[in-house]
Amino acid sequence: MTILIIYIVIFIAAMAIYTQVHKFAAKATDFTSLKTVTFGDESAISANRTASVISVIAIFLIWGAFTGSALAPIHAPGPFIGETSFTYQARNAANQTDDGTVYVRVHKVGDFVEDPEIPEAGNTGFAKDDAIKVGAWRSSNPTKVQNNDDGGKEDGYTVISVEGQAIEPLAEVPVPNGIVRMTGKGSLVFEPDKGWQMEPIWLPAPEAVWGRLVEIADQGYQNVTLMENLGWSLFRVVVGFALGSLVGIPLGYAMGLSSWFRGWFDPIVEFMRPVPPLALIPLVIIWFGIWETGKISLLFLAALWIMTIAARAGVSGVNISKVHAAYSLGASKYQVLTRVIVPNSLPEIFTGARVAMGVCWGTVVAAELVAAEKGAGKMIIAASKFQNTDIVMMGIILIGIIGYGIDILMRRAENWLVPWKGKA
Repeated sequence: MTILIIYIVIFIAAMAIYTQVHKFAAKATDFTSLKTVTFGDESAISANRTASVISVIAIFLIWGAFTGSALAPIHAPGPFIGETSFTYQARNAANQTDDGTVYVRVHKVGDFVEDPEIPEAGNTGFAKDDAIKVGAWRSSNPTKVQNNDDGGKEDGYTVISVEGQAIEPLAEVPVPNGIVRMTGKGSLVFEPDKGWQMEPIWLPAPEAVWGRLVEIADQGYQNVTLMENLGWSLFRVVVGFALGSLVGIPLGYAMGLSSWFRGWFDPIVEFMRPVPPLALIPLVIIWFGIWETGKISLLFLAALWIMTIAARAGVSGVNISKVHAAYSLGASKYQVLTRVIVPNSLPEIFTGARVAMGVCWGTVVAAELVAAEKGAGKMIIAASKFQNTDIVMMGIILIGIIGYGIDILMRRAENWLVPWKGKA
């Protein structure tokens, strides 16, 4: 929630600053600036490149700030690491009370450290000082202070307060640099302050992800190179998407042009459209096995219904006046199809293709769960089993970058093949 609030604040501040600066900048003289009405005109809206750059930088800085990255200029408060202590008061079987101190050394996870030293002074009563060590973001093992205290194992012994605050089993009290909880059996558990930063096992720093990318690009992962993993994922997605398009687009045209086709296939399409591809994995395994046929079939089904609906919507969205004009000029049905319907439906088909490609990329990880030996999804799943979060993040980022690159290529292809989009 804190990260979301910070991101929203950055968004609002950046937009306000850019708006004010833009007012004093030189006025644009492009075609859009000459329009008298731009609100509601989709053709007048294009991505603000400044906003895109600030957005990427903001995400990177927030990521670095909340992971303690050396690349970030500022950091969120991190976990407590160092020396601390807390006092406790115990009551023995003779109803006497005495104070003891637990000295704590908080260290980075993975570092080997000794227990903190206990000062020789003190320990004159039955409560004896103790020492423990704990990793950052972790909780200490239950500390049985009674084992160290004189008479601590006698009936009637109990810890009654920590840092002067009453405590009872299953309760907790705040102490310097952390909290202390009491277990149901009376032991004390110290949990150091975690701060706002994320533990590397949950979210590694950007440089850790980059380091993994360099390492795997050079050495591979589980005897498979990075290019092989990405290449196999791309191959499966492209083949599955192409097959879905080859079947879906003609089916969509038929449903848009024939009431019989529409009536016959509409229940099937509308039934399958909301079914997530992941739900089809068991059937895919039963029908096609665990080899490449099964994975490509799953991606084919992911793209099929989207492309069918896109083509059907494209046909339905053709301006009827254009069809009437073509017939009035003596065009045949074939000419109406090829000269009017297909060109005017292409924008919808390209939009559907972009959506379908995104769904296929989102499904490829699940498809490669089906006993894949190579693929970005297989690499991510294998890394997650060993809690290699940096490899998981690296795989996700690479999939996103490749998917974004494909989307850019498809948009450019659309601009080249369908220059009439958005024009009457």
